[in-house]
Amino acid sequence: MKEQRDLEELNNSSSNNWKSYFQLGEVANYIKRLFGKKDPTAPSNINLKMMHGINKISIIMFLIAIIVMSVRAFMR
Repeated sequence: MKEQRDLEELNNSSSNNWKSYFQLGEVANYIKRLFGKKDPTAPSNINLKMMHGINKISIIMFLIAIIVMSVRAFMR
């Protein structure tokens, strides 16, 4: 019985480690804020708008490059 509990605890702890390793909470929240609805209470100036615009462009270009690379890899 004790061995079974130890085995279950080991399985639970290892699955929690993998889940925590692949968590993208902060990154996902940033992308959601970047492409989502604008917050009316957030400060706004030209520098901030330019920064977010450049970030949007770089994220989109990165995703396009990942898609192109994966298509090329599958076509070989």
